[in-house]
Amino acid sequence: MNYAEQVLTEVRRAIVGKDDMILKTFLTMLAGGHLLLEDKPGVGKTTLAVAFSRALQLNYKRMQFTPDVMPTDVTGFTVYNKNRGTTEYQEGAIICNLFLADELNRASSRTQAALLEAMEEGQVTVDGVTHPLPRPFMVIAAQNPYGSSGTQLLPDSQMDRFMMRLTMGYPAPENELELLRRKQNANPLDAINAVADTEILSLIQDQVAAVYASDDIFKYIVRLTTATRNHPDLRQGASPRASVALASMARAVAWVQGRDYVIPSDIQFIFVDTVAHRLLLTRQAEQDQKTAQDICLSILHKIPAPKIK
Repeated sequence: MNYAEQVLTEVRRAIVGKDDMILKTFLTMLAGGHLLLEDKPGVGKTTLAVAFSRALQLNYKRMQFTPDVMPTDVTGFTVYNKNRGTTEYQEGAIICNLFLADELNRASSRTQAALLEAMEEGQVTVDGVTHPLPRPFMVIAAQNPYGSSGTQLLPDSQMDRFMMRLTMGYPAPENELELLRRKQNANPLDAINAVADTEILSLIQDQVAAVYASDDIFKYIVRLTTATRNHPDLRQGASPRASVALASMARAVAWVQGRDYVIPSDIQFIFVDTVAHRLLLTRQAEQDQKTAQDICLSILHKIPAPKIK
């Protein structure tokens, strides 16, 4: 059993019946990206993050975002040490390996921008001094798409910084029953064993980045993203950042499957969840109740995949 199988097995001890979502979360981590979870409260978003942190021995922090959370709560701040006559940096919540930003859409735009800048740059700058974030580093941001009271929606340019968007959804009745059984005498999170650490995860991320993608694969990615830009139901297509994300995610899929090269099915597996949240529909398409996910699927069916020998 390789590291990927071991990690996924451990996380499944706490999350029941969501194997596809667990896998895609892990793929995002391997690709060095960040994840947006749009879902209702109480479906297991925090449990998911804690489960990965325990299986991989990651320094994990969670912040509940509210309108009064300040950017310095995230990035940290400097204070004057009277005894030493110097200023000292006090770390913010973002200084960790795995950061859960719960209900990010309830934070002010300034606080959202501070977090998303750290995600993009891999560092924070406080009073002109740059502080690198630890490696590996991943943000799992959660927001409830159904409750809009007191929220500040993420701008499209910031949504684009999330490599993937996923939804957990309610569990099937049989899975919810199994969850109740597991929680009857113990916390399932306590049963998770550490099977790797930050050093191993960083090494795996380097291996994923080295997975080979041919020119035909790159051309396939470009054809897919170009199709979103020319689609009549979309007023905004996928950006070049989306193309880069598709290549990174496809490499992660290939690595998990034991290959050192990318094939078209790797891209097809993650295309919808990597691209849909970056698209903006026309008003007519919204009135016709079309979705970005449906449009992505239609593009996948329309654009022929290259034949990789």
